[in-house]
Amino acid sequence: MWSLLLSGASSFVSSYINYIKIGLIVLALCLSGYVGFHMGNSRYLTYKTEVEAVAEIQKAKVESIEAQHKLVTKGIHDEYDAKLALLRQYYANGVRQPSGSSVSGISGTAKSFDATTAYTVLAGQCAETTLQLVELQKWMVEQMGIK
Repeated sequence: MWSLLLSGASSFVSSYINYIKIGLIVLALCLSGYVGFHMGNSRYLTYKTEVEAVAEIQKAKVESIEAQHKLVTKGIHDEYDAKLALLRQYYANGVRQPSGSSVSGISGTAKSFDATTAYTVLAGQCAETTLQLVELQKWMVEQMGIK
C-alpha cells in the first residue's frame, strides 16, 4: 500500500517537476529583484539625505555671506556719504590759500571767466572722483575678504 502511494506521489511529482522548477526560478528571480531594488533604494535614500544636509549647510553659509556683503556695503556707503558731504562743504566754502604762500597767483583770464571759482569747482570734482575710487577700492578689498 505504501509503495503504491509512493509510486503515485512520485509519478505526480515527476509529471509536474518542470513546472516546479520554473516556479522556483521565477520565485528566485522575484526575490533577487526585490533585494536588488531594496538595496539600491536604501543607498539612494541615504545619498538623498546626505545631499539635503549639505545643501542646508551651504544655504546657511550663503545667507551668512550675503548678510556680511550687505553690511560691508552699507558701512562703506554711509562712510562715503559722510566724506562726500564734507568734501562738498569744504569746496563750497572755497579753497583756502595759505597766507604766506610763495606760489604764484592764478594766471590772468578773460573778464567773463572767474578762474578762482572754476578751479575750485574742478578741484572739488577731482576730490569727489578720487573719493569714489578710494571707497570703491576699499569696498572691493572688504568684499573679497569675506569667505
